[in-house]
Amino acid sequence: MAGENTSTEPGRLIRAAGDRAFLVTASPVAVAAEMRAVAGVRDVLPAAETVLVTLESVGDAHRVRTRLEQILREHSPGNSPSAESFESDAEPVRIEVEYDGADLTEVARLLDMSVSEVVAAHTGTLWYCGFIGFAPGFGYLRAPDGRLDVPRLAQARTAIPAGAVALAGGYSAVYPRATPGGWRLIGRTATPMWDIDRDPPALIRAGTTVRFVEARR
Repeated sequence: MAGENTSTEPGRLIRAAGDRAFLVTASPVAVAAEMRAVAGVRDVLPAAETVLVTLESVGDAHRVRTRLEQILREHSPGNSPSAESFESDAEPVRIEVEYDGADLTEVARLLDMSVSEVVAAHTGTLWYCGFIGFAPGFGYLRAPDGRLDVPRLAQARTAIPAGAVALAGGYSAVYPRATPGGWRLIGRTATPMWDIDRDPPALIRAGTTVRFVEARR
């Protein structure tokens, strides 16, 4: 595998990560789904701004790299729809939410919305899981329009309960278990995000689309 970087266009890089992986700096949404179907790819691990593509063998490197460069060209500006326009043949995961979070009023103020408008925007958005991180089952959910982008708390809470629904930095998420955290809480759900007796244990995985639904009172 060649060790030097290949830039397919400004801001998009393919880097060798050992002899059986590539680290790609590009839109994870644009790259991850297509790379999973490429022969010779063992796994695709998206993160916030990069994708790690691992290979079955060193002999697959040239073919996979060639396909990666092609995908990056296809998703370059002007050649494709926005990388944030999510499409999936699978039905979205539906998560019922009680919108009574401790930060809901403050979120509405930050966004110059009413509380009901925040709820409507959250439930009216088709969210896409870009990657998993922080804790097992914690999916970083992106929105195509970014209209619910609020900053993290200045000081993280020492404990957030399992099932808390939150916003921060352009993402939404559901806390799968009780942990510290600095996201802004807008509601809660009884739907388990992580269940070791379920196959697979995680309700949400990279590439999953999610639709939040307001619980009936």
